[in-house]
Amino acid sequence: MLAGLFGICGVVVDCRLSGDPTSGFRFAFIEFQHQEDAAIALHLDGIIIGLHPLKVAPSRNAIAPIKHSFLPQSEDEMERSLRTVYCTNIEHMVTAAELKDFFERHFGSVSHVRLLGHNNHATQIAFIEFVEVSGAIIALSSSGIYMRGLAIRVVPSKTPIRTTFNDNPHLDH
Repeated sequence: MLAGLFGICGVVVDCRLSGDPTSGFRFAFIEFQHQEDAAIALHLDGIIIGLHPLKVAPSRNAIAPIKHSFLPQSEDEMERSLRTVYCTNIEHMVTAAELKDFFERHFGSVSHVRLLGHNNHATQIAFIEFVEVSGAIIALSSSGIYMRGLAIRVVPSKTPIRTTFNDNPHLDH
């Protein structure tokens, strides 16, 4: 539906919808074949869809392509990716165990945490897989929650966590 609406402005190359599907706050990235078409699409700002006005603004960056091998390769991986969120702006000293505990206290049981960071960066990113999809939905609706003074951005993950063998099956480092 959204790609069709924006298709009146030009050829839509990619349309990615994000955010909690149960809330009124969702967002999308629409990529056009030509930059001029994107400029035309800005005129759709304020159009009413359902009961809500559509906010249209230029993106600050391009839609990053996803490596095909990272995408879910089976029904099991597809189901796991629905229970997984991607988090950014995590304080650099937070451990995987602390992050798991924080997310379990606020949103529900967590099955896996993959925390990625580097000493040269002030923040880390993480993939968090919940036991139930409801935990992921609650976490998505709480994007901006503070941990150690930083607002954590929580968005849907497009990929599942692929676990590796280690001493603790619940924490992937």
